Amino acid sequence: MRGGASSSWPISRRTPGKARANRVSPIALEAVRRLDTLFEIERAISGRSADERRAVRQEASKPLLDDMHASLLRERETLARSSEILKPMNYMPRRWADFARLLDDGRICLSNNAAERALRGIALGRRNGTFAGSLRGADRAAIMLTMITTCPLNDVDPKAWLSDVLARIADLPASRLHELLPWEWKLPRQVDEPTDQQAA
Repeated sequence: MRGGASSSWPISRRTPGKARANRVSPIALEAVRRLDTLFEIERAISGRSADERRAVRQEASKPLLDDMHASLLRERETLARSSEILKPMNYMPRRWADFARLLDDGRICLSNNAAERALRGIALGRRNGTFAGSLRGADRAAIMLTMITTCPLNDVDPKAWLSDVLARIADLPASRLHELLPWEWKLPRQVDEPTDQQAA
C-alpha cells in the first residue's frame, strides 16, 4: 500500500510500547536487568587503573555473572530441542569463557563500543578501498591504516610519526625497519625529552 503502513506488517510494529513490553519474556527482562547492573558497575569504575577495575569486578561483577551463567544453563535445560529460542540461547554459553575474561583482566571492556568507534572511520572510508588498484595495493593500504591506528594506542602523534617515517625509511637498512614501528619509534623520543625536574 503506497503512502501508508502495509497491513501485512507484524502486529508488534503497530502495537503500543507498553503492550509489547507486557509480552516480553520474564527471562529476557531479568537478563536485561542483570546486564544493566553490570554496566552500572562499569560506569562507576571507568577511568580507573586495570588493577582497580579487576578488583571491583571480582568483588561486584563476578557474583552477578556466575548467577547469570547458572540461570542461563537452567533455563536452557527446560527448552525442547525444537524450540526456536534454543539456538540464540546457546550462543552465550558457548562463548562464556571469552565473555567472562574481563573478570581477570581489567584492560578488557564489557562492551565493544571502543572497537566500534575505532572501526567507524574505516567503515566511512571503505568505499575508497575499492579504488586500491590491486590486491597488493589494498594490502599496503591495510598495513598503513593499521600502523596509523596503532599510533594513538601508543600515545604517538600519527602525523609526526608518519612524517618522520617517510623522511627516514629510504635510508634505513631492512634490519632496522622495526625501529619505525610506533611503539619502538616512541622510545628514543621519551629518552630525549627532558623530564619536569630536568626542565626546572
